[in-house]
Amino acid sequence: MELKFLLDSNTVIDFLGAKYPAEGMNLVSNAVDDIPNISIITKIEVLSYKTTDEEYELLQNFCKDAIVLELNDEIVNKNN
Repeated sequence: MELKFLLDSNTVIDFLGAKYPAEGMNLVSNAVDDIPNISIITKIEVLSYKTTDEEYELLQNFCKDAIVLELNDEIVNKNN
């Protein structure tokens, strides 16, 4: 069974800023090596993050490469 991860905004920002210890960077890197999954809320939060122009471009590129899950009742009500 293939593992899938849904990354939240803090995880994305801290990973791209290399703020985790090596073990944490490896864990998130494994999730990102596959196409990363983020919610539309995470995309909004990540692109609202106040940072330098260079880092903002990195955040934009990450969001472009990610699968962005839109909100709908099926997702909102999903239990697993």
